[in-house]
Amino acid sequence: MTARILDGKALAAAIEGSLHEEVEAFATASGRAPRLVVVLVGDLPASASYVAAKARAAARVGIDAEVVRATGSCDTASLVALVRGIAHGSHGPVDGILVQLPLPRQVDTLAVLDTVPADLDVDGFHPENAGLLSQGRPRFIPCTAAGVQRLLVDARIATAGRHAVIVGRSDIVGKPLALLLASRGPGGDATVTLCHSRTTDLADHCRAADILVAAVGQPGLITADMVRPGATVIDVGINRVGEDGGSRLVGDVDFAAVAAVAGAITPVPGGVGPLTVAMLLANTLLAAELRIGRR
Repeated sequence: MTARILDGKALAAAIEGSLHEEVEAFATASGRAPRLVVVLVGDLPASASYVAAKARAAARVGIDAEVVRATGSCDTASLVALVRGIAHGSHGPVDGILVQLPLPRQVDTLAVLDTVPADLDVDGFHPENAGLLSQGRPRFIPCTAAGVQRLLVDARIATAGRHAVIVGRSDIVGKPLALLLASRGPGGDATVTLCHSRTTDLADHCRAADILVAAVGQPGLITADMVRPGATVIDVGINRVGEDGGSRLVGDVDFAAVAAVAGAITPVPGGVGPLTVAMLLANTLLAAELRIGRR
């Protein structure tokens, strides 16, 4: 068996095309483009690369994105003050605020994320937005989880009545994705098992999955013997392996081996990553429309 490759890059491009038209309509109605402010702390190359990709994508659809930098030596209080100031207009009108993770060790990440007002929280991390999602009436859905569900729907992979196993219980991916897949409607109605570092017999749980999602940040964790033949495998992991001169990006799935067993699989790169950015743009537009009463 050779797995069908689920092309997240192509789907993200299609989503951007639709968003471009919607952003133009918003700008015509409101007199300005939706505006996203991204806070980048420190000088981690990976974070800088992700932020640059988000800014380029925003420009492609017509969203005004500004990157505000803070030094890697900043403390929690100064970063909280920066985010609070942005929310109150210190960097101009704003519809969405994104704090690029990870933050330096000395910073209380939750304190900073909680400072982003719920109506500007286009990452979907605020407790209010998490609560709305858990009640089945989401406002802003965490972008990676939303991207995975969108990919499944677009690929016409049935979720209703199927067993989805998610490896990873983060607030960013695992938990919100479990809620989405279990929710009523398209891309939902699945029976969900959420696995994590304390799960016993992980391989047995994985082999029971119709849809297997790996989201732990551990290269090659999911091997071919852990996958039921014909299952759909979604690889959320993004890991850099090898020396700087010959380093490459890999996921949490042993791609070549698993692709010989699975029915469908996402590559890394080019799978879930581009959809995460596309969902961020969609959330930013939604925030802007909510702000002027268009939604």
